Amino acid sequence: MTGISIIIPVLGEQGGINGLIGHLKRISDGCAVEVIVVDGDSAGSTLRAIGDPDAVRVISPPGRALQMNRGAEKATGDILLFLHADTFLPDNALNRISEVMRTGAYQAGAFSLGLDSRRLPLRVIAAAARIRTRLTGIPFGDQALFMRRDYFYHIGGYAGIPLMEDVEIAGRIKKQGGRIIILPERVTTSARKWEREGIAYSVFRNWFIQMSYLLGASPERLVKIYYNR
Repeated sequence: MTGISIIIPVLGEQGGINGLIGHLKRISDGCAVEVIVVDGDSAGSTLRAIGDPDAVRVISPPGRALQMNRGAEKATGDILLFLHADTFLPDNALNRISEVMRTGAYQAGAFSLGLDSRRLPLRVIAAAARIRTRLTGIPFGDQALFMRRDYFYHIGGYAGIPLMEDVEIAGRIKKQGGRIIILPERVTTSARKWEREGIAYSVFRNWFIQMSYLLGASPERLVKIYYNR
């Protein structure tokens, strides 16, 4: 097929996966869309909860990069869209992706960040993330990175690292002369992790991890900090 393959890495997302798939169906607006759910749980707990018979179900070793690479292997669409399970796309997202990729001016793209909370601190965090992305041109994974499938394989896919795989691949694209467009339309990402772990703690931890990675710390070490292991 031609169209967009949406690759969703999951682990323990059985409570929300049908809502996300239903959202993707609603906004498809005539686009040829393939939904691929890649479960890092060998028992397939999230896959068993999926009600849509058209969704492609894949089991993978755990790890977001590994799961997204595995999903890409199963994809048949010309364009790959990597979507976190707690992130909803803007209504016109799929048409915007198709428009951008048709121009040939960009090798990859992502959306601006929005959070599903009206709390002022979280609105400030989202605004700061949008500014950061505009200045650096490096989107995070919760901004729904997309690119053509042939280009994804041309650059070697996601690095097999346990954390910062989004920053690594975006940095690699730019180092190789590729262009990444940051669309003004916003995804809506769940603020549940921020609220559960504490906003101040989450901000400091994420900042520390990002700076440590840029200074050369290994993702294997940083993942232990991120998950408090």
